Amino acid sequence: MQRQITIVGAGIAGLCAAIACAEEGADVRLLEAHEHLGGRGRSTDGPYKANLGPHAMYDDGDFWAWMRERKILPQSCNPRLTAARMRINGQIRRMPPVDVVPGVLRLRGREAPVDVDFRTWAGRQAGERVAEMLSRAAGVFTFHHDPGELSADFLWSRTVRLLLTIPSIVRYPVSGWSTLIGALESRVRELGVIVETGSPVDALPDPPVIIATELHQARKLLGDETLSWSSGNTLCLDIGLTHRRGDPSVVSDLDEAGWIGRYSATNPSIAPDGQELIQAQMPIRPGESPDQAALRLERFMDAAVTDWRARERFRRRQVMDGRSGALDMPGSSWRDRPAIDRGEGIYLAGDMVAAPGMLAEVAWASGVEAARLALAAAGAPRLARAA
Repeated sequence: MQRQITIVGAGIAGLCAAIACAEEGADVRLLEAHEHLGGRGRSTDGPYKANLGPHAMYDDGDFWAWMRERKILPQSCNPRLTAARMRINGQIRRMPPVDVVPGVLRLRGREAPVDVDFRTWAGRQAGERVAEMLSRAAGVFTFHHDPGELSADFLWSRTVRLLLTIPSIVRYPVSGWSTLIGALESRVRELGVIVETGSPVDALPDPPVIIATELHQARKLLGDETLSWSSGNTLCLDIGLTHRRGDPSVVSDLDEAGWIGRYSATNPSIAPDGQELIQAQMPIRPGESPDQAALRLERFMDAAVTDWRARERFRRRQVMDGRSGALDMPGSSWRDRPAIDRGEGIYLAGDMVAAPGMLAEVAWASGVEAARLALAAAGAPRLARAA
């Protein structure tokens, strides 16, 4: 007899796991501690649709294809790169220094090692200056104060895919990430999943069970102190400004690994008419307070966005500590992260576990794989592997 599958947590990982299980005919119960589904995938209510954290979708990935197959892919837009800028040695520039381009081209097509840090590997191949600039540019997807210390394989594969691929694979859901969550939720309810909001879980439900919470919550629920992995720690500011012609669309910080994105440049629906919505982030250094990181971020804004303080109409501040995806240090890869299968019918899903991809793709991949394993444990072993 097939047993009920319980899923704890209704972020992207939990929603995708619920869909994957229910599509195979399983009896699924989805528990969410908050009153709304989506976890960090939601956007704020009101005139400014600010994401609960930094997010992007990638149109070359399996998560994108999975949503498209189910006709739940939200309308999206790509970043506007014609107004892109970068900060180098304190100056805002339109183009990188010409002398670093040959070094970057020398790295194209090369396979980076897992067991060496990126700065060392890239420095040997293309010189220290190129290695340092590429390291800082990776702040946009690592949210780490020193991306160059990460595994060369981890950083380089993502840099090629995200920063050096033309045309860009990056997509943003129109009207914010809540539209993506809404599409996943609609599919969940269409499939007859039992959804219980406002239902925090203090004791592990009967297996098979998928724990699709943040890693620190899974660690507490399972009583397993080994559930940990490196992640970013960054200070995020969402800022609403009155429109000014000439504002940059993105600014990559090649000095301190920060980032400024004017997401309303290609997605006007996320801000009121005549206004802009910017999300800026600055990685927090070891021993540094969020307030100190905020001061560095505001100095970056001063250099990059003209008169932004006088134009400010909305502000929200977040500290994203351990909430921006897994980072692999030298000698480790995604396969070394906390395993999805914890034994005895217990499975993990989320963006910090052993699954491939970038950011939300890891949540999807782990959710679908956890679903495959849970279906087998429940007596419905038909779902193919996610990756």
